[in-house]
Amino acid sequence: MRKIYVVGIGAGDPDHLTLQAAKAIGRTDVFFLLDKGETKASLVELRERLIKGYSQPRKRIVEGRDPDRDRTPADYTGTVADWRHRRSLVLEELIAAHLKDGETGSILVWGDPSLFDSTIAILEEILERGETVFEFEVIPGISSVSALAAKHRIGLNRVGQPFQVTTGRRLAEGWPEGVDDVVVMLDAQHAFTGHPEADIYWGAYVGTSDELLASGRVGDVADEIVERRTAAREEHGWIMDTYLLRRRPTR
Repeated sequence: MRKIYVVGIGAGDPDHLTLQAAKAIGRTDVFFLLDKGETKASLVELRERLIKGYSQPRKRIVEGRDPDRDRTPADYTGTVADWRHRRSLVLEELIAAHLKDGETGSILVWGDPSLFDSTIAILEEILERGETVFEFEVIPGISSVSALAAKHRIGLNRVGQPFQVTTGRRLAEGWPEGVDDVVVMLDAQHAFTGHPEADIYWGAYVGTSDELLASGRVGDVADEIVERRTAAREEHGWIMDTYLLRRRPTR
């Protein structure tokens, strides 16, 4: 039986790699990389650095082209489902062609595979088609959310209180009910600016040499965050950021 590890490699700092992840990389025969293009070359470079540092000499690296998708679709859910399907076809072709019986493959996932990543769902879709057979194991990693909290030296929740992880798209529809602490990812429209009295703990490229951090009352730091975020995206061609939005206690 062929086996595939889905390995969480952390938010960007090579030291985020866990011992479990390092051991999985060391047992891997074939690494599968999906190239996202020149503007996101740094995402591939970190993976290659970790492979070089922890893998066995006889390992192989195979690459496929990550399909493009519309970033501002009218049908967001349908567009993402179509993109995942096309990704599954690319990955299935790579697995079928390059992973031999009895070998182990690995897919190195930014952050943690369980949070805002499609790799697990894509592998399940491949298995459901029944044409390419393998087993897979998920290795957890340090997420951008946990790295953000560590950088700001804060907890994500307050005593006895829940928090919610959501997207900028959903936050723009209104503050989630029943929570005062909201972790937001994928906020291209700067939805946090609609909550000037809340506190924000923001970070971009957390754990990398390009790391950006800001915190304070939204009304005081929103312009700074928007300016820094816009400039960083123009410089790098992409941005990976997240933030905690926290309501202040009422008296």
